[in-house]
Amino acid sequence: MGHMSAVSAPRRNELAAFLRSRRARITPQDVGMPPGLRRRTPGLRREEVAQLAGVGVTWYTWLEQGRPINASVQVLDAVARTLRLDVTEREHLYRLAGVPFVREQAAEEESVGEEVQGIIDALDPLAAVVYNTRYDVLACNAAYRYVFPSVRLDSPADRNVLRRLFTGPACCSAFLDRGAELPRMVAQLRGGYGRHVGEPVWETFIRRMTDSSAEFARMWASGDVAPPGPRVKVIQHASVGVVRLASTSLSVDSAPEHRLVAYTPADEESRVRMARLRELPDPLIGCPLHARPLSELVLEREKSRLP
Repeated sequence: MGHMSAVSAPRRNELAAFLRSRRARITPQDVGMPPGLRRRTPGLRREEVAQLAGVGVTWYTWLEQGRPINASVQVLDAVARTLRLDVTEREHLYRLAGVPFVREQAAEEESVGEEVQGIIDALDPLAAVVYNTRYDVLACNAAYRYVFPSVRLDSPADRNVLRRLFTGPACCSAFLDRGAELPRMVAQLRGGYGRHVGEPVWETFIRRMTDSSAEFARMWASGDVAPPGPRVKVIQHASVGVVRLASTSLSVDSAPEHRLVAYTPADEESRVRMARLRELPDPLIGCPLHARPLSELVLEREKSRLP
């Protein structure tokens, strides 16, 4: 149950205006009603919306007047269906009403179009990747695969940066300053989680991460929240040594929860090492002590999948 009484007056006023504008664009014919005579408005009347949504006329009128009333998820769903709101409009309606919005996970929301893939490919020799808010790797270019060769060990559905960082040996972490980098990433994850509380795909991910890593569970329990931002990532690469990369995060308008991150060498030494990486036919994965060739690890993975 959401409590409109706890929602600010300006937000209730915005909700009222939003509902009126959505109602005005639907004609009686759109919903199978006779047009009727002498209609004052081009769209549906309040009582017609209430009737179609199966809610009380008085309640709906009060909702549209911006009064502080309670609005449940079920009732808002019925109103959203009647007004034919798309996903973005429904999310807007819920936010204005102070009710958590559970976005149904659509496959197309977790894929990257050819245009975006073309952009990150064109950024080469800069390493570039598209993450969602959970740090799933949705797309990357060749340079990214050289810097983080372990991405090639996972199937596309399993490519998640946090899962690899927290479930692998700490010494073999891609980040040299793991102690500073990981808490920041978990704090960014929590910032994204706030928009998705209760969604099965998110709850499952957090539970799996918490169950598989005591370290993640501790950081998650801290409750810290942080926005994504530019940083210099200090990468340890068994093949060429330390590479310092400045990360720049850009939003993708067609998918608001996706971000394109480009990594620029932060100094001349890092640029030279990045160029050397490109010449390696078989990069090493892991720390200097446990490093193994990518080809060897790929072969192992393939064998483990055989029946």
